[in-house]
Amino acid sequence: MGWQEEFADKKRSVSEAISSIPAGKHIFVGSGAAEPLGLVDELVAQADRFADNEIVHLLTLGPAPYVDPSCQDRFRHNAFFIGANVREAVHEGRADYTPVFLSQIPGLIRSRRLPIDVALVQVSPPDRYGYVNLGVSVDVVLAAIESAHLVVAEVNPQMPVVHGAGYLRMDQIDCWVEVDRPLPELERDPLDEVASEIGRLVATLISDGATLQLGIGQLPDAVLSNLRNHKDLGVWTEMFSDGVIDLIENGNITGRHKSIHPNKVTSSFTMGSQKVYRYVDRNPGFTFHPSDYTNDPVKIARQHEMVAINSALQVDLTGQVCADSIGERFYSGIGGQVDFIRGASMCPAGKPVIALRSTAKGGTLSRIVATLDRGAGVVTSRGDVRFVVTEYGIADLQGKSIRERALSLASIAHPDFREGLLGAAKARHYVFADQVVGGGRYPTEFVKPVETRFGAVLFRPIRITDEQKMSDLFYALSADARYKRWMTATNRMPHAKLQYYVDADYEKRMPIVVETQPAQGESEIVGVGRYHLDGETGFAEAAFVLRDDWQGAGLGTALLSHLIDIARKKGVLGFTAEVLAENKAMLNVFHKSGLPVETTLDGGVYSLRIPFD
Repeated sequence: MGWQEEFADKKRSVSEAISSIPAGKHIFVGSGAAEPLGLVDELVAQADRFADNEIVHLLTLGPAPYVDPSCQDRFRHNAFFIGANVREAVHEGRADYTPVFLSQIPGLIRSRRLPIDVALVQVSPPDRYGYVNLGVSVDVVLAAIESAHLVVAEVNPQMPVVHGAGYLRMDQIDCWVEVDRPLPELERDPLDEVASEIGRLVATLISDGATLQLGIGQLPDAVLSNLRNHKDLGVWTEMFSDGVIDLIENGNITGRHKSIHPNKVTSSFTMGSQKVYRYVDRNPGFTFHPSDYTNDPVKIARQHEMVAINSALQVDLTGQVCADSIGERFYSGIGGQVDFIRGASMCPAGKPVIALRSTAKGGTLSRIVATLDRGAGVVTSRGDVRFVVTEYGIADLQGKSIRERALSLASIAHPDFREGLLGAAKARHYVFADQVVGGGRYPTEFVKPVETRFGAVLFRPIRITDEQKMSDLFYALSADARYKRWMTATNRMPHAKLQYYVDADYEKRMPIVVETQPAQGESEIVGVGRYHLDGETGFAEAAFVLRDDWQGAGLGTALLSHLIDIARKKGVLGFTAEVLAENKAMLNVFHKSGLPVETTLDGGVYSLRIPFD
């Protein structure tokens, strides 16, 4: 006996199935690509027999005809997450929005805090044991089925069977209709230059073996496209799309180090191309679970080096993140952002990341703002945020003061808006009255990891936000080291002086710091080398200083070599330097450069000229 015959007593036509739904009830519609399109169409076709029925769901990939103005006296939609298909209705007041953490929705449904009477879902055909599968969307669908008094299912042979918690017995379904159609696809937007740069920067925060959470869209795709040289990545996420499949096939995602469900991709739903749906079908490398499981911050925190990557509409200078509204107009939803940001924050070596374009509306609006727009909702608090990434750089806000946050965020805003943001920060007394902010793009191409006998360090261009670390470096230097660097007894380095050293344009002024890379704890700047170009001669004056306890490890020689490489690429003709005759170690560094060194001694000071060619 086939399953159709075995369960023939529950089979209904689409019209009969919808006719069994009473007026005034709360109707749940299946999520994402698993939206039961035939049942939804018939629901609207029979709109005249309904009254005051609430329709609830997460994001759905198909149409939402029940929010049409002609249906407003029959149906009232309540969005747990506002998608493009219901956004206008919410804006016009014909639909509601419930801001809620994705991790909490199943529990709220089961407690009937969010009541559901009828569940319209889509499932795979039952197997020989009488089990159907929820396929590509388990998320909050399972809780809706368990709570509903009436469950109506489209049984679709094109629904993938996905391992995990999405199985239920056919006897949990009250009536079913038979359909056979492909799942709706989510188109991928091609990556532009801005998205690609954001993806590249975010990828620098991800270590081999890390566990990832990414959403769906252009920026997550950009991050994934920059991970093709990473090894043994894991995935624990609420949703994913084609980019994850690409990295699995390329061998980058193995899940080898995941603490829960190792060697598997863990998710609650997926949307993408037919390739995704075919790939997850009966694939033991995937396991799908409800969102109160995948989005549980405690479980997220247990992952190996959890990196949670989320997006935003605005970030203010204190670090508050607006992600669900544009001013007073609700745009999307809270979703799983806070669940994963907090989970990653609690994870040892975890990294919560907010990634966003620096501008909106064709570059006319900054997404880094002095204050959030009137009515804009704070989805992620300033206390939860750590990394904020735009195409202009990375701001690390963890443990930072408001002054440090404002400066960090202004420095990764679009250059057209930095002075305005800095002015607003000064007006609010967030920063020093004489504070400057760097311009242009941070040159990440000049970042270089270096191994020394004292441990790993990073050579990188200085940032305007390095002022405190540079202050710490200065006051850690011995009096002798300070004298050899500045050729005078220098005992103070106040903000006004320090600001000169950290303000770089990366063209004429190129300072490279030596930053420690501890396994735990905060990094330190233990040295800096810099050059300052003389535009008339084409030569640049070079200077160096290393903390006393880091001298003798060959760092000076390596740092000079790195600066020479950068200067050559920038078209600099050579270096000049002033070195005390007694500073034998520094003189030796220059003479070991492999370049001709012309020296002149005058008054106990050597003047050096080092042409590159």
